Amino acid sequence: MNTTFFIARRYLFARKSHNVINIISVISAAGIAVGCAALVIILSIYNGFDDLLKGMFESYTPDVVVAPLDSKVFTPSEQTLDYLVAREEIASVCEVLEETVFLKYGDREAIVTARGVDSLYQQVTGLAAYVSQGSFDLKDGELDQMVLGSSIARNLRINTKFVTPLEVYFPSRTARVSLTDPTAALKKVRVFPAGTISLEKDFDEQYVYMPIEALRTLLERDTEVSRLEIRLKPEALTAGGTVSKQLQNNIAEQFGSGFTVRNKYQQNESLYKMMTYEKLAIYLILLFVVLIISCNVFGSLSMLIIEKQGDIEILRSMGANDKMINRIFTTEGWMISLLGAAVGVIIGVAVCLAQQYLHIVRMPGNFITPYYPVHMQLTDLMLIFVSVAAIGYLMSHFVKAVRIKKQ
Repeated sequence: MNTTFFIARRYLFARKSHNVINIISVISAAGIAVGCAALVIILSIYNGFDDLLKGMFESYTPDVVVAPLDSKVFTPSEQTLDYLVAREEIASVCEVLEETVFLKYGDREAIVTARGVDSLYQQVTGLAAYVSQGSFDLKDGELDQMVLGSSIARNLRINTKFVTPLEVYFPSRTARVSLTDPTAALKKVRVFPAGTISLEKDFDEQYVYMPIEALRTLLERDTEVSRLEIRLKPEALTAGGTVSKQLQNNIAEQFGSGFTVRNKYQQNESLYKMMTYEKLAIYLILLFVVLIISCNVFGSLSMLIIEKQGDIEILRSMGANDKMINRIFTTEGWMISLLGAAVGVIIGVAVCLAQQYLHIVRMPGNFITPYYPVHMQLTDLMLIFVSVAAIGYLMSHFVKAVRIKKQ
């Protein structure tokens, strides 16, 4: 093997062999390097956006959610609440009531999803970090206030500095509908705009937050909730940042079969799966490009074999068989791929580090982050290098298809 590696290295790096075939080999290695660098950069940027979006969702996604299976609301028993509060792993338990309501501000209207939360909610959630105007305060003394998604506030032309109240409507559960005056069957509460949240498009267009007491008054509900949101102490979370399976099962046993108990991943399961599939698709597309580029290795090796027929005959006369000769050219082709992969990974890492610390490329428009986020993962770098090395070996191995004939 040392002999084959020595000869292959001489063919690749010999100073007297700067001909067209070697130029093609250099171009092949450069193409592989560009492909590897693109893989590293694009996957690292994707990881950056992945972390950014997950951080946004996790800022308002509780560690555990308990909700009924067959109804919109339920009344949590004192026994289950006492059980949750008594658990050392649990930092807080928040009651949340959710319903679709009609919102009116001046002459503008909107249909939104209102979330009624208690005073503890704004202390344990991370939504306050995404307030773009005003503050995340649902009470001002005795006045009820509302925090709206930025798109809703923009459509209603709401300014938190104005003192005009918002009117929230919902059909009464007890009043009879009058054909002469259907609006008489609507319940109404008034709240004042306190702040707007700019998180992500779907959230900003759909959700508003208000005190749970005000929403209960509107919906004519006494103690019902839509779900319980549970947040754990940091030391109680697993390495993946989620609740342990044992604690989740214990909570599920406490509530019984009529409830679902979901962790962070299960609450946004479709989102996490979509992001995983998108990353896999990007990886496969770019890897296919590298595969096409690697075809040049086969072509350059085939021409090199034709050029080195004299050397092949000399090696045969010295006792080398066809297997050894094939191994020489296979090794050279693999060296071209490994060289391109190594250089590409180094370039990709250098570009990502420059973006991470120098913030060279900025994001267009008013995005949450002013520059493209990057997050390199060692597993990605290893996967890229191993994948390209495997492709290079397979391409080089196909050199056996070229017959080495005796002159």
